Amino acid sequence: MTMRNATQKLSYLQAIVEAQREEMRRDERVILMGEDIAVYGAQTLFDEFDEKRLRNTPISENSFVGVGVGAALTGLRPIVDLTIASFCYLASDQIINQAAKLRFMTGAQLAVPLVVRTSTFYNNRTAAQHADRPYPLFMNTPGLKVLAPSNATDAKGLLKSAIRDDDPVVVFEDINLWGKKEEVPTDEDFLVPIGKAAVRREGGDVTIVSIAGCLPHALSAADALAKDGVEAEVIDLRTIVPLDKETILASVAKTGRLVVADNSHKVGSVASEIAAVVSEEGFESLKKPIQRVAAPQVHVPYNAALEKQLFVSKDRIIEAVRAIA
Repeated sequence: MTMRNATQKLSYLQAIVEAQREEMRRDERVILMGEDIAVYGAQTLFDEFDEKRLRNTPISENSFVGVGVGAALTGLRPIVDLTIASFCYLASDQIINQAAKLRFMTGAQLAVPLVVRTSTFYNNRTAAQHADRPYPLFMNTPGLKVLAPSNATDAKGLLKSAIRDDDPVVVFEDINLWGKKEEVPTDEDFLVPIGKAAVRREGGDVTIVSIAGCLPHALSAADALAKDGVEAEVIDLRTIVPLDKETILASVAKTGRLVVADNSHKVGSVASEIAAVVSEEGFESLKKPIQRVAAPQVHVPYNAALEKQLFVSKDRIIEAVRAIA
């Protein structure tokens, strides 16, 4: 086995740490800052890099994301770890009003090569103020790239691509995927392209577009449907912005049916945007109405049994497919 094909068995979180380590070795401009970064998987980075490259920050999200924006403007390539996705609301002024707009407002004289990492802590009894999945908010912001990897390999490859990108990128990491291990490439130039979805299962009867942690449920649903003679094509979106419309439209042209699985709230969701795109640009391919499997428009309860009912599941996807069979 050549080094280019070498792999290492890593969890989702370990793959993220390795992506950061490789990029910090490759480029001395890459720095990492955030709340308790050693607690959330980055302990081993402190064995290799000093305080010039690694900064634990106060619990002041808008302030330290602003530091990240300023660092990016001076030529560094900061990775800012916001830990919990609901904390994005606190940092949204710096992400939306500064990072996303400065290239446009300066006529491309300034670039903001900033990566904001944040984790969706839903389905984990973290209650209403910690369990949101706010990626649709940033999908609606021009100037940002938004990523949502569904596995360790893509988490590593997409994060490395984000760090090398000259535009601000927000990466949403799904904690429901953290524990599963897989063989991840160790090649330090291994990259997953931003803006390209992946077809995880081919089929000709229905298209299921999955976002982040919905993928295991989508694949399980597709396997169950196959036993009934329904062959589902499963697309892993991977990148929310830019959206890979071509892969989605090509699949719908083949299957004629679309189900979108998205754990954000249904109103104004990524699922809604995908449904609008297919309605506008692929309507003639549709044989049945588009189905969105998403969270209802309610806050996340602390009770585990109640919370679990809100999110995408194998059974909810199967029900949506059968509704348009």
